[in-house]
Amino acid sequence: MKASFWRRLLSGVARYPEWVTFLFLVAAFVVSARLSPFFLDVFYIFDSTSYYVEIGILALAMTFVIITGNIDLSVASGLALVAVVTAMLHVQLGLPMEIVIVLSLGFGALLGLFNGLLVVKLGLPSLAVTLGTLALFRGAAQILAGDHSISGFPEWFIGADFVRVGGIVPLPLIVFIGLAVIFGLMLHKTVFGRYLYAIGANEMAARYAGLPVDRVKLAVFVVSGLMMSVGALLKVSRLSVARYDLAMGWELAVVTTVVLGGVHIYGGRGGIIGVVLALFVIGFLRTGMGVANIPQENQLVVIGLLLLVAVGLGILLERFRRN
Repeated sequence: MKASFWRRLLSGVARYPEWVTFLFLVAAFVVSARLSPFFLDVFYIFDSTSYYVEIGILALAMTFVIITGNIDLSVASGLALVAVVTAMLHVQLGLPMEIVIVLSLGFGALLGLFNGLLVVKLGLPSLAVTLGTLALFRGAAQILAGDHSISGFPEWFIGADFVRVGGIVPLPLIVFIGLAVIFGLMLHKTVFGRYLYAIGANEMAARYAGLPVDRVKLAVFVVSGLMMSVGALLKVSRLSVARYDLAMGWELAVVTTVVLGGVHIYGGRGGIIGVVLALFVIGFLRTGMGVANIPQENQLVVIGLLLLVAVGLGILLERFRRN
């Protein structure tokens, strides 16, 4: 009977890996609270979300990409390039910020389209393509901005993280939650979402079934580029400057968030709820370690270990589910 109980438990976990992410979230909260009592301050917890919701916004789009069996490692570099272009359009060319925001969203979508065309039209592996554009986008941002910070944004645009909804919830967190709801509905309640799962589970079978595989894959990369822009605009608003090295190294955090959230690294499985929970796991750990003055390099070690655990656990649960 005991063996049967554990088998049913593991079967349930394999079907709903979000429960594992939830346990990680509880553990992250407890560990962070033990690292520093300041972590338990409610206002501090809400304030700290502004430092990592941009990662979450990139992770939402990465969820779509990975479910289709692809990956986009250029998201952080693309964010930096969009931020620099945004600054140059307003500060150096003098375009109104309202117009610049629209142009920035379009520019990010074009970056994603560029990735998608290389993957779909040339048949190149997304890993190789986005490793290349990771360097390309970051290099282009450095060429445009040099080692300087570009500032001079209008006052109404600066300080999105100081805008409070209900006097406590920062605007960037509201934006992330709103986007998470939209992505969740798209993934779980639309034909487009079913296409994503079908392509990730078996792309060749999806093609034989008449699904618009190429158009869907192009779309997910365009969405990824669009979220680069949203993240860039929020980050520039928060920092009030644009630099080429914005979001440096975020690729690891974004992929970790998605995989820790229960999205299978080989595609075909996953959901938005788990990704949202995983974001707060990583956010709580980074916030707790930051309050405890743990060096950045040690924090990267923890995130790297989380990624290894998440990938390994995801593969084990998938094998158990199939058996």
